[in-house]
Amino acid sequence: MRRALAVLGVVALAGCATTGPLDRKPDATTDLMSAGGKKVGTAALFDEGGKVRLVVDAMGLDPGKHGIHFHAVGMCQDPAFTTAGPHFNPGGRKHGLDASDGPHAGDLPNLEADKDGKAHYDVTTDRVTLGPGAASLLRPEGTTLVIHAKEDDQKTDPSGNSGDRLACGVIRKS
Repeated sequence: MRRALAVLGVVALAGCATTGPLDRKPDATTDLMSAGGKKVGTAALFDEGGKVRLVVDAMGLDPGKHGIHFHAVGMCQDPAFTTAGPHFNPGGRKHGLDASDGPHAGDLPNLEADKDGKAHYDVTTDRVTLGPGAASLLRPEGTTLVIHAKEDDQKTDPSGNSGDRLACGVIRKS
């Protein structure tokens, strides 16, 4: 009996072992939905004093790399999510992390799904904020997070040739 309780105690504590901002409530979140209305992932956003940490868990993707971006409009309507608008770009820059005139504020490194179509993504950016200002993701008209079908080439304007929009979620303050 003692051994069983000790094992249960270790298992319970293992769930508390996260460090960094994941051990606190996110400042903003979204559920990522497919064009068919199925939940395919979640995203948590953390304000890190002038930077935003984005943590995404997704499933049901094709294995490989996918473009992932913040988009400029807080709408995710079926089937193509075009209502999410273009990439979030308050500074009027060109697309791509590798572009000499870029990047958009909403440009992010590619997300990579494993052979089972699952992805865990954790990135920090200083091009957006969860506070006030032009670069805020929490603006009145809203913003979205979109996962695309193909890899973002990080240079081709306006979207990095990243293909169709597979999943979309409106970012909301927690």
